[in-house]
Amino acid sequence: MNNHGRRGAIAGMRAVIACAGAVLVLAGCTTFVEGRALSTLNDPFRVGDLPAADGPSGPRPNAPATTGTVENTDNGPIDKLALLSVNDIQEYWKRVYSQSLKGKFKPVDKLISYDSNDPHSPVICRRKTYKFVNAFYTSRCNLIAWDRGGLFPTGEKYFGEVSITGVLAHEFGHALQKMAKLVSAGDPTIVFEQQADCFAGVYLYWVASGKSPRFALSTGDGLDHVLAGLITMRDPVEDRESDNEHGSALDRVSAFQVGFVTGASACAAINMKEIEQRRGDLPKILRTDPGGETETGEAPVNEDTLSTLMEVLGKIFNPKQPPTLSYQPADCPDAKASRPASYCPATNTIVVDLPELVAMSSVGGRQEHELPQGDDTALSIVMSRYTLAVQHERGLPMQSPWTALRTACLTGYTHRKMAEPIDLASHKQLLLSAGDLDKAVAGLLTNHMVASDADGVTVPAGFTRIAAFRGGVGGKMDACYTRYPA
Repeated sequence: MNNHGRRGAIAGMRAVIACAGAVLVLAGCTTFVEGRALSTLNDPFRVGDLPAADGPSGPRPNAPATTGTVENTDNGPIDKLALLSVNDIQEYWKRVYSQSLKGKFKPVDKLISYDSNDPHSPVICRRKTYKFVNAFYTSRCNLIAWDRGGLFPTGEKYFGEVSITGVLAHEFGHALQKMAKLVSAGDPTIVFEQQADCFAGVYLYWVASGKSPRFALSTGDGLDHVLAGLITMRDPVEDRESDNEHGSALDRVSAFQVGFVTGASACAAINMKEIEQRRGDLPKILRTDPGGETETGEAPVNEDTLSTLMEVLGKIFNPKQPPTLSYQPADCPDAKASRPASYCPATNTIVVDLPELVAMSSVGGRQEHELPQGDDTALSIVMSRYTLAVQHERGLPMQSPWTALRTACLTGYTHRKMAEPIDLASHKQLLLSAGDLDKAVAGLLTNHMVASDADGVTVPAGFTRIAAFRGGVGGKMDACYTRYPA
């Protein structure tokens, strides 16, 4: 965040991307809750049309034996898992390809493993692989290759075995593009990458629905780990206007969710126009100060910043009785405390634990296995407590799963409004900064607070929490109340 005072001295947050609300307004199957029809896309207890639940994720104990070979393999567990994954991915797409895609299905010709730590790692289809910590598909040689020495062991350690399957599903998505002639050399890199993320979502929906003979994926913690892996593979902020742009955390997650919820036809329809519509017109890069220096995009989390935030939120929502901000813990008769920030409906007070918020705002996520963290990790939690006050003024329940998702949606809407300057009596500003939404989305998987009710209770699946937040970033405030009624 960047916080600009009278002379622009304090920094503020500025907007990275935005949204994919289009997915959230699709009509899905419906279920009935207390007599009312509810789109499964907005159901707190479902992930798309699947129940939200924790459970086993990874290779099935009775999985079929692998078929095919891996060139340059060390015959270790990573390569065996990768081969099992490609067997499953190709079996799925061979079965369903003609239902949604043009052309003819064609398996890849080769699978090649390499160790990026080995100076003698081979050149694969003209690409040097020493120190190339990656996985890739190349249409020139119709092959998929992966780094068994760096990339996959790190992914498995931090995000689980299915993260390897997810990466390979993305790479096979590029093969699908070639088969169906969906892209050309003139298309921006991000179109290639968003389609591939989407195709990975289509395949992993099939796994999560229990139909894969080789893998299981829970819609709770298992899918959360897959999403966390996607978030860590986001573009750094400084690369978001390069020719090799792959997408921000929200870009990548939103494309994956399009495929998971909607299917392969939606992936094939992704082009630059669709991506720009999904993102909105929010800035993607860090601002420069009057001296021409690039700002950090980080604001100090202190009483001055929180005071400005409360003023900004008051302008966005214009409540008749704005909540007060307190730094002193106090008993609340109608809600449980939820550190590091709580909302008490009875007193209309937001109580924050400032030292804990400061600790939460420390910058992180620069290592390949880390989720992004920074000022908006903390400030988005305070925003969410303010949106509870707005809901309370409307007479809405403070403790329910729909309250939790409505809160996430309204917090996403808050982020969108903070993309542009708001005229404040104090003449200060707090603007969304490139990268802030990455931090907020990561927080929805880790601390869950942005998608929680007044007791700090969230809903089971990170997928559902992020979908609600995305809906707010890309939509209108009233839509949050429509999608998540009392």
